[in-house]
Amino acid sequence: MSQSPRPTACLALADGTLFYGRGFGATGTTQAELVFNTAMTGYQEIMTDPSYAGQVVTFTFPHVGNVGANPEDDEAADPVAEGMVVKWDPTEPSNWRATESLGDWLAKRGRIGMGGVDTRRLTRAIRQQGAPHVALSHDPSGNFDIEALVAKARSFKGLVGLDLAKDVTCAQSYRWDEMRWAWPQGYAHQAAPVARVVAIDYGAKRNILRSLASVGAEVTVLPATATAEDVLALNPDGVFLSNGPGDPAATGQYAVPMIQGVLEKSDLPVFGICLGHQMLALALGAKTVKMNHGHHGANHPVKDLETGKVEITSMNHGFTVDSQTLPVGVKETHVSLFDGSNCGLRMTDRPVFSVQYHPEASPGPQDSAYLFDRFAKAIADRKSRSTGS
Repeated sequence: MSQSPRPTACLALADGTLFYGRGFGATGTTQAELVFNTAMTGYQEIMTDPSYAGQVVTFTFPHVGNVGANPEDDEAADPVAEGMVVKWDPTEPSNWRATESLGDWLAKRGRIGMGGVDTRRLTRAIRQQGAPHVALSHDPSGNFDIEALVAKARSFKGLVGLDLAKDVTCAQSYRWDEMRWAWPQGYAHQAAPVARVVAIDYGAKRNILRSLASVGAEVTVLPATATAEDVLALNPDGVFLSNGPGDPAATGQYAVPMIQGVLEKSDLPVFGICLGHQMLALALGAKTVKMNHGHHGANHPVKDLETGKVEITSMNHGFTVDSQTLPVGVKETHVSLFDGSNCGLRMTDRPVFSVQYHPEASPGPQDSAYLFDRFAKAIADRKSRSTGS
């Protein structure tokens, strides 16, 4: 009987549990928090979502890599997730849009992949013990110092108290006019904007910015550390708070004063997504807490408490807003049907609202895309009042 090929990748959990498999992409070792994602598509968008900073992603869907990779599907300039773990080794791409294989794409960008893993067992471990700290290593020779890997996993400090938005935000402000992808022209550009929107970049996905442009916004993106004065100096018609990684309480040290300043000095519509939702909640006086294993996937049911409608949404967050701490004048609007956690809020007396999930659907369903239209309508209504029309 022939001997099995020697494993070329090892995933070590902080509790000493080991998973062996076959490495692809870059070689080396990284440490991170491990989360699982239940989406069936969109691995490239997931790997380039800045919200995954400091995390390794294991995919519960077994076939990953089938459609390869291409520049159009990146949500950021480079992958942000530290690595990926999958059940089956990625195959050669079979899609007309592919420009390279997943393995080559990861290797060129310094990210480690690992295949041949029992991802169901791994996912159960995450659910039972919470998102563990791990070390992921890829060595083509299969030589692993297990004690050192476990020690590296244990030395990871975790995401609590960590401000990662400053690591993924833009270095300086810029304009964005690219709209959502559409057949057959691909990405068109917004040539006739009807409103000025300032977007605060805590780790903004490109498709969120495209969605804003697609509803008529001229988008100016500002770094996460922008002040209320920076925002208001641009004379916007609305303010958007983006998604992003890390502990919201840490990012809130500078984000909360900015949001409070905008709310105090203007009547502008404000719309937040993901970390932006948490930043808005903190600014209004609520609190956030770390979740056991978070919500990561494109199949999360969320109920709109005001309409009774259930939407299937795309999510990626490891912290949540504690709905019990929402102050008077702030209403909970959406809840997760998985665990009842908060998924949306709004102020009762002005057009300020946010959601925990990702209505830009990249990847994910488009059930919630109407939220961008709601933001655009709030802006249009305010402009109409100000002009008396």
